[in-house]
Order: sequence, then C-alpha cells, then structure tokens
Amino acid sequence: MKVTLQALWRETREEDPVRHRLYQVLRQSIIRMVLAPGQALSEKELADTFSVSRQPVREAFIRLSEAGLVEVRPQRGTFVVKISQQAVLEARFVREVVEVAVAREAASKGLSVRTLSDLHELIDRQRRCIDPADYDRFFLLDEDFHRTLSLGIGHNTAWKVTEEVKAQLDRVRYLSVPESTPLDKLIAQHADIVAAIEKRDAEAAAEAMRVHQCEILQSLPDLVGRFPDMFQSAQIPTVAEENRA
Repeated sequence: MKVTLQALWRETREEDPVRHRLYQVLRQSIIRMVLAPGQALSEKELADTFSVSRQPVREAFIRLSEAGLVEVRPQRGTFVVKISQQAVLEARFVREVVEVAVAREAASKGLSVRTLSDLHELIDRQRRCIDPADYDRFFLLDEDFHRTLSLGIGHNTAWKVTEEVKAQLDRVRYLSVPESTPLDKLIAQHADIVAAIEKRDAEAAAEAMRVHQCEILQSLPDLVGRFPDMFQSAQIPTVAEENRA
C-alpha cells in the first residue's frame, strides 16, 4: 500500500510541536516519494491538509530548504528538489566514514546483550518484510538498525550527523528497493555486520559496514537510467541563472 501524507502524520508524536511534526512528515514524504522530485508545493494546500495554520508549514519549508530537499523560488513557488547525484555521493561518503568507525568501535569495545538482542530482532523483522514485499516497513527497520548500532555504543552525535546529511541519499535508497538492491542482500549485509561485532573482530566489522555503505554505488547508475526525470541534469539552470534570464 502506498504511503500517504495522512499516514505519515499519524506516525508522528501528538505531543510534539506542530512545526516539528510537519517537518518530519514532509521530509519523509519527500524521501519516500509521496512528494515527487520537481513537484510544486502549496503552503495553503498543505496547511488545509493537516488543519494547521500556514506559519508552521512556512517554517517546515525553511528547514527543508536548509536540508537541500526543497527550493523556494521567489515569485514562482516552492518545489521539491530533484535528486542531485553529487549530493548523494557526498552524503554516502560521510555516512561511510561515520558508520565504519561506529562498527569498528562496536566490535572493539563490545555491545551490551540488550543491544545485540535488539539488532538480531530488527534483522528478523526485516526478513519478515520480504514475502509481503513491505518495502516501506523495511525502510523504517533499516533506519532502526543503524540508529540502534550508533546509540548502542553511546554515539548519539554520530547518528545525528548521519541523519542530517543523508536526506538525498535516503531518496536513492528508497528508490533502489527492491529492483536495484534486493532486500535479502541488504539483510545479509546487516547480519554480517552483527556477526563480526559479536566475534569482536573490529576489522571485519568495519569491512562489512564499508561493503554495505558502498552498495548504493552499484545501484545509482541503474536508478538514474530508470528514473531520469527524478534526477538533476547538468543542463538544469540554477535559480540565479533563471533570474538573470
């Protein structure tokens, strides 16, 4: 079932501020292609959709612009930014550096029994997404796996850094499942990471994570070929160039 804006809104915490909930909903809707690359966004329509004032929508647009997910064009409107291959590659590089270090340290220092149990449970739940082809559920569980690993060794800031830079990367990850990157392959890579950590083999854990983080390099060219309208082309002018025209 295709996810909707309303479904994403229900996933947020009611006790959180409206502006934060809106940002999370719109961020996830862009990552999970509810709002397509290049799509125009209406401040009024979104405010009506969620029965809120236009101010928190405007604030969410500002944060999304800072995250590189939307572009506010004066006198023209707000648009979902098409996927930048360069931004994807830069985010992947940062994520690899951070998460390889996390995996190496997790193996060197060891993880608690509780954290290892949580990681195994997440892998089992990911496997249960294969037969029903529940790709949205897998995407969330994949996120939980990497968050649990970082937080499990006390690196909250490492996860925050990763989360901040990976918005463009997440859109490609979402597109890649399952045709470009089968679920069972990703799950097997997760299992390899945990197995190396349990053996306290730091170099094996780091290498398993590196292989996992390089997976997107294999699928990116295929995705650009299959979804050309979702990616920026070198010929697309910048806003400044458009204003000068």
